[in-house]
Parts: sequence; structure tokens; C-alpha cells
Amino acid sequence: MKRSSIISLMTSFILLGGVLLFPAPQANAAKEELSTYWDQDEFADENQSEGDLIDDTEEPEAEDEFIQEKAELKQYLDQIFAIGPYESKAIDSLSSVGGTVSSANRKSMFLKLTNTVIPNYTKFVSKAKLIQSNNPEIKKIHTSFIKGTYMQLEGYMLYKQAVSKNKVNYTILQQGNAKVKAADVILDQVTESLLAYADKIGYE
Repeated sequence: MKRSSIISLMTSFILLGGVLLFPAPQANAAKEELSTYWDQDEFADENQSEGDLIDDTEEPEAEDEFIQEKAELKQYLDQIFAIGPYESKAIDSLSSVGGTVSSANRKSMFLKLTNTVIPNYTKFVSKAKLIQSNNPEIKKIHTSFIKGTYMQLEGYMLYKQAVSKNKVNYTILQQGNAKVKAADVILDQVTESLLAYADKIGYE
């Protein structure tokens, strides 16, 4: 039942190591182009007149076709990270119970699910639904993000139902596990999609 925070994964992959793990293709292409250009001009005409010399004090304007996309991705991630504490609190609280459920920790798990896990994760999902983007790729990724987080919330609600009585209902508990595992798959795909998109636009 224990899983890593999707926000933590996104932070680690995209903000700390995404570009290093997946070097941007345009960066490699630019490097090759620069190398080719230098090879051609390395032995330029030494008799070139001073009037023909280029003034290197003026830097050409940097052109980046992905400027808007980078800004849109940053805006999206800022909104996601802003609601991250709700998710982190829910995940940390559930993890503190341990990886197994028994009659010994049933009551403790029920209280944590009721008082901390579900309320915080519900806020996380609700606030995530309010996040919007005009970027088609980000919008598509976010749709999957909402699907995964809502499925995980359903899993937590099944956990609560499973431990709500004096005896643990392991059938319902397994149903909750299935929901959370399915959510994990979707949220992992969301992270991979964000990584691929960040790599595509050279996001750092």
C-alpha cells in the first residue's frame, strides 16, 4: 500500500535530473552544428581586411522556439507543487502505519485514514481538478493525472471500509490494493510523459 509521492517523483525527475537523464535532442544537434561550423571556419583567410571583421561585442539574439511551451510547463508544475503538501501528508500518514494490516494496527489505520489520509488526499484531488492549461500536451497529461489520483483516493476509501469493523475485511482490502496499484501505473505513466515532454522542449 505504500507508494512514493507523485509530486516527489516529478520533482526529482524533472527539476533535479530530467534533462541529465534524457539529454535534449536539440542540444545535441546544436552541438554538432557548432562543431561543423567551427571546422569550416577554422582556417579562414588570414588576409581578411579589418573592414570585413565581425564585431564580436554584439551578441545575436537567442532564439528558442519552445519558450512558450517552457513557460506553460513551469506554470503547470508550479500549480502542482503548490498542492503537494496535501498529498505528502496523506502518503506519510499512511506509510507510518506500516506495509501490512492486521488486527493489531487496524484501529490506528482507521483513525489515520479517517482523520488525515483521506481528508488531505481529497483536498489534493479537488485542487488538482481546478488546475488548467491551454497547452494540448499538458492538458492530456493532466487528464491522466486526475484519473490516477482519483483512483488512488478510491483505493484509500476502500482501505477505510476494510478496517472500519472490529475484524479486517481482507476482501475489501485487496480491492483497495488493486485500485492503488492501478493508480500507480497511471501516475508512473504521467511522470514518464512529463519527462518526455520536458525533454522535448529542453526544459531545465
